[in-house]
Amino acid sequence: MKAFEDMNRFLEERLDEFLKSHPDLELQVLEDRLREQKDETQKNLRKLASDETQIQQNILKTAQEVQRWNERVGKAEQAKRPDLAQAAKEREAALLRQGNQQWAQMSLIQEQIQQAKQRATQIEQRIQDVQARIRQAPPKPPRTPTPQAWQSTPKDQAWSSSGLFNEPDPLEEQFKTWEMEAELEALKRKLGR
Repeated sequence: MKAFEDMNRFLEERLDEFLKSHPDLELQVLEDRLREQKDETQKNLRKLASDETQIQQNILKTAQEVQRWNERVGKAEQAKRPDLAQAAKEREAALLRQGNQQWAQMSLIQEQIQQAKQRATQIEQRIQDVQARIRQAPPKPPRTPTPQAWQSTPKDQAWSSSGLFNEPDPLEEQFKTWEMEAELEALKRKLGR
């Protein structure tokens, strides 16, 4: 486990360094995370709306039951059946308590819906802010080398006495960029879980 934690810490540090050196990607990662939060918030809103509808239906059923038992109380009292009238009153009181609990649940859900809507609005505003910052960022340099960079020449293949290229190797640079982008994507997927 320690090695896994060390590797995670190392990768997170590398990701932070990479993102700091590539602010355009940092903004893109931030936008992706905000979009994920927006999706989660929208999903939560749909669930809360469904819960609210269900509780409203339950309240309606409970109110109908209260009315039915209230009528039974009246019938039992008219029939001079105090034993049935008392039992009906107790059932009616229990249903009223249940209805009060359902109202409290609905109030809580409605409050959660309002909070989720505010959160969705805030997230949407943050996404727009990040998109504006992305548009204002300086243009990105091309990530892929031109086709000429892939062509090797005898000069490019010349090795020094130390076994290294005399000049910077464009293929090496291309692989470094590609590998860092692959690491970034893997970390984004991992953090997205």
